[in-house]
Amino acid sequence: MSGSHTSGTRRALLLGVYFTFIILPLYWMIKMSLQSNEDILGAFSLLPVNPSLDNYVIIFTDASWYTGYLNSLTYVFMNMAISLGVALPAAYAFSRYRFIGDKHMFFWLLSNRMAPPAVFLLPFFELYHAIGLFDTHIAVAIAHCLFNVPLAVWILEGFMSAVPREVDEMAYLDGYSFPRFFTTVFMPLIGNGIGVTAFFCFMYSWIELLMARTLTLVDAKPIAVTMTRTMSAAGLDWGLLAAAGTLTLVPGALVIWFVRNYIAKGFALGRV
Repeated sequence: MSGSHTSGTRRALLLGVYFTFIILPLYWMIKMSLQSNEDILGAFSLLPVNPSLDNYVIIFTDASWYTGYLNSLTYVFMNMAISLGVALPAAYAFSRYRFIGDKHMFFWLLSNRMAPPAVFLLPFFELYHAIGLFDTHIAVAIAHCLFNVPLAVWILEGFMSAVPREVDEMAYLDGYSFPRFFTTVFMPLIGNGIGVTAFFCFMYSWIELLMARTLTLVDAKPIAVTMTRTMSAAGLDWGLLAAAGTLTLVPGALVIWFVRNYIAKGFALGRV
């Protein structure tokens, strides 16, 4: 019994240390966001010194700040819609049909996901300038599809393959057209997969910076690029930067909250 108790105490201690290392940077960023530069650079303190919401007020009232969040959310949700719209029929084709080169094409899609974004920057930059898409939300959304569509196809194909083919056959016997079957019968069956896919598409597009920074200038500039404005002749505005970083975590946390059950089921099915 004593050995079991000691083992349990050791595990609890290790978990405590682990969660401390995870939570401490987040807490410190929130603490800094509630302070001025003078307080941040002053004496060390575990609690905020003279806490205030001035940094958040600046972000919510300065158009050059809050438009960065709106720009990021705009192209992220556009990318999610495009990626799912393309990946759903593509994954169904890979799941239900066999055609020449299907395995090679499936591997080629995944190889695009493995390529570093910098490889595609120059082609995208030149192409968007030529056709007038530079510095637009749709430009970033389409560019991110290069990586999100393969990931979405791979995840969805696993969920679709888990659905018996007899479901398709019974629906056709009952007189369902393919669009009606796919939207009213098949998609609800893979709802967990769609939720997991939407989560991963959102997270990649939300945190990706290289393409978003290169393909935008003013009108579609994301918040990650706007945050670099905190550098001035006087140095970094640490409090404002911490407030912007804290707010950047909110959309991702909300998405994780809403799809947490889908993610858990996705891990249980072994495809995620």
